[in-house]
Amino acid sequence: MSTSTKAVRLNEMRGATVYDLYGDKIGTVEEIYYDEMSRRPEWIGVGTGFFGAKRVLVPVEDASIRDDGIRVAYDKDHVKNSPHIDTDEIYGERERELYAHYKLRNRSTDGPGRDFGNTETRTAGGTESMTRSEEELLVGKQQAEAGRVRLRKWVETEPVALDVELQRETARVVREEINEPVSTGEAGFGDEEVEVPLRAEEAVTSKQTVAKERIGIEKDVKTYTDTVEDQVRKERVEVEGDVDRT
Repeated sequence: MSTSTKAVRLNEMRGATVYDLYGDKIGTVEEIYYDEMSRRPEWIGVGTGFFGAKRVLVPVEDASIRDDGIRVAYDKDHVKNSPHIDTDEIYGERERELYAHYKLRNRSTDGPGRDFGNTETRTAGGTESMTRSEEELLVGKQQAEAGRVRLRKWVETEPVALDVELQRETARVVREEINEPVSTGEAGFGDEEVEVPLRAEEAVTSKQTVAKERIGIEKDVKTYTDTVEDQVRKERVEVEGDVDRT
């Protein structure tokens, strides 16, 4: 792939996935930084972390463009440990740190800085043109704890009253008239006592443990819509001078 073709393709790769030399995902392409003098792409600005919270730079050199994104010539940890970039121009000490980190051949860094890839100016057929770009908000998902459900069991004592039928023996006097002669041997008179025991049922209690209910927790997934708010940058182009505005 020629340098010019690679530059055009890189400029179209914003938002594409960046992989390290082993195929692990590093982040997504945020910006392409160009050399101000040669207009060649020099650095790829990679957004890492959730919502691209951190921007790091990795050299375009030896990077390859593929259908699924861009693969660079460094491992993931080496790229993520590169100097943090929070500006749109790379020059001076900041550029020297990047060259040292990636062990690249040092170039002159005392001149004007490398500018934002969005402001690339190209000449085609005698016509000067400028590419205007905008940032688009990309929304990802991650698992987070949203609450807890707990089952807790304890013991409490309560009074219980049950009705039970009991039987009890009672006594009554039964009289039966008889009219029979009594033999001489049985005719004697005297004191006599008869005692009859009476029995009754008494309620006796015991306890047993019986499983009455099984309580569990099931999880369902509810889908809802949330609104994510952030700020994105948008380039504006203002035309000055004598120009036909029709």
